[in-house]
Amino acid sequence: MIQLQQIQHAFKLGRKGNERHVPVLQDINLTVNKGEIVTLIGRSGSGKSTLLHIVGGFLRPTSGKVHIADQDVTAYSETQWADFRRIHMGVVFQNFQLIPSMTAYENTELPLVLQGVAPNERRRQTLQLLDQLGIASYADHYPSELSGGQQQRVGIARSLILNPPILLADEPTGSLDSENEAQFLELLQSLNRERSITLLIITHDDKVASIGNRTLRIEDGQLIHPSDPHRLEVPKQ
Repeated sequence: MIQLQQIQHAFKLGRKGNERHVPVLQDINLTVNKGEIVTLIGRSGSGKSTLLHIVGGFLRPTSGKVHIADQDVTAYSETQWADFRRIHMGVVFQNFQLIPSMTAYENTELPLVLQGVAPNERRRQTLQLLDQLGIASYADHYPSELSGGQQQRVGIARSLILNPPILLADEPTGSLDSENEAQFLELLQSLNRERSITLLIITHDDKVASIGNRTLRIEDGQLIHPSDPHRLEVPKQ
């Protein structure tokens, strides 16, 4: 479902003509199979969020290949990536990224509006999904009127409304308390079981990492492979 081949990425710092390149990712090779939950753990600054942004098309790698759903998306333009994400993936952010002037219903419905889905069908799908996620009673509430856990569920609803086969999550529990975190992780696992959604989750939290079929560690921009003395790929039973 997701395949990264020899991914390298460096950020440019300094003024034009006096730039220096700071390496962030080095020779990353990663395969995530269909229906798998893979959690990627690492310290702040290790490169894990950069890796997720490359998988999601928000960054283009300095070199290497990105294949998703049997397509080479490495050189896609922003427009191509936007169209591709709409069909193939949802993204859950740590800070939710809800539109504050829209209700929970409107935030969830928005991708259907952009797809040109008829109003009656949009309403049916939106209310059904909000009900499945246990937040239908908050459909008319604005983000500022919702708890962190409720906002996260709205964010998930928006990312799932087009029924994507892949879900990316960047530090998804960083703004949640322990109770909401446990509920959120249970929700992700149930979505994986019921919809066979492929999950790639970036975290620094061992509790989040524990739900993965595989947990990978990234250190200083490198994945540590099983043959390395530091370990890396730890299958979950």
